[in-house]
Amino acid sequence: MLELSRIRAGHWEGIFAAEAEPALEVTHLGAALPGLTVTPAGEGKWALSLPIPAEVLSDGVQGFVLRAPGSEAVLGRFAITAGAPLAEDLMAEIVLLRAELDLLKSAFRRHCTETQG
Repeated sequence: MLELSRIRAGHWEGIFAAEAEPALEVTHLGAALPGLTVTPAGEGKWALSLPIPAEVLSDGVQGFVLRAPGSEAVLGRFAITAGAPLAEDLMAEIVLLRAELDLLKSAFRRHCTETQG
């Protein structure tokens, strides 16, 4: 479970609660981003750090999703807004919903393939 999330000095940072070291990835537009580090941060806590690649930043809202590799379950998320200010925060929610919809479509297609025959 993600307990804390912030962006500082070009890095996304989070605190994740888990008994053992978790296998995690952060995705942007369905692609895993490189450089996520997981380090112990006390009993049952893990510090996460990810350098945010400059190439993923552009005008508008960019959504990022934290999950276990190969899993469709969303464990956390964050968004970065850049460029001209948005009229409402609703756009950030739309980007996150699109990312989750992509995950659901992928899981549904896999389910249909596995249950045929």
